[in-house]
This record gives sequence, structure tokens and C-alpha cells, in this order.
Amino acid sequence: MNIILLSGGSGRRLWPLSNEVRSKQFLKIFKKDDGCYESMVQRMCRMISDVEQQTKIVIATSENQVSSIRTQLEDLVDVSIEPCRRNTFPAIVLATAYLHDVKGIDAEEVAIVCPVDPYVDYEYFDMLEIIYCQAEKGEANVVLMGVEPTCPSEKYGYIIPESKQEVSTVDSFREKPEKIMAEEFIAHGAL
Repeated sequence: MNIILLSGGSGRRLWPLSNEVRSKQFLKIFKKDDGCYESMVQRMCRMISDVEQQTKIVIATSENQVSSIRTQLEDLVDVSIEPCRRNTFPAIVLATAYLHDVKGIDAEEVAIVCPVDPYVDYEYFDMLEIIYCQAEKGEANVVLMGVEPTCPSEKYGYIIPESKQEVSTVDSFREKPEKIMAEEFIAHGAL
């Protein structure tokens, strides 16, 4: 499996701990069973490797995060460096081109794209396996995973599925709607 982890943001949401110099995904805030601490990026990569050791991980990031990635993960991952920040879609396109052009991955092979900093348990990775299998069927060019929102927010996109089944065709998608619209989406089962 190929996983692209997106790590291009400034990571300042945990200010003052994180800032332009030290992004949140590199803060060692999670205590492991052995008593040592790990960062969000270390935790995510460790959990991916725990589930599937053969997974190829590429982190899509900006130049200013490369040294932090190498310090924390050494050579456990590949890095696709964005020449400048251009948001999510261009980062994904560049990382998939890196997989194909640099790593020699077939253009028809599935790539899973995830954020580098979710706080998830191992069930999340079970869903990634379901997404991978669904994508391999070739019924759609993009397969999305959503979560049930706990409250409306203008900070997220909303997936409106056609049905309530675990796997469903998407009726529509709305990126960062106003709060009133987000409330309506949630009332109609949006993820």
C-alpha cells in the first residue's frame, strides 16, 4: 500500500507550543507504553508500520519541514518537497507524481492520502484498508473517508453521501460552508 501523508501546513494551531519554526506535528506530546514521548508524525508512521510493515510512506511537505522529518523519522519515509505552498490538491498531485516518476510506482496503483496529524486509534487503519480495497475495484477515481461531525464547523469540508451504508456513492461535497449550512448538512447525514 502507498500512503501519502500531508504535512505542508504551518502547524500553528497549538500556539504557543507550535509556531512558524516548530510545527505541531513535530511536538513530542504523546506518551508511549515505554514512557518515551513521540510526535504526531512519529505516532502516525509507527501505527501505519504496526498495521502493515510493507506500506510505502511518502510525506508531502515544504522545504522548511524536511529536517524535522529526517530528524524524527530518519529514512523510514520518503519525502515529496513542495517548491511552495499551494494547498492540498497540488500537494497530492506532486506526491503522486513523485511516487510514479521517482519511486517507479505504476500510475494505476492506489495511493491513500491522509493528514499527518490525526489523533486516531487502530480502527482508522482498518478503514484505510477498506478504502484501499474499494479504490482497487476501479469504480471511482477518488474514494473518501468521512467521520460523523460532533458540531458544525466552518473549518472542514462536508461529504454528503447518497445513502447511510458504510460504503456509499457521494451525492455532493462542500468545502468549508458557513455554520448554518454545515448544520443543515449534519442534519441530513453529512460526514
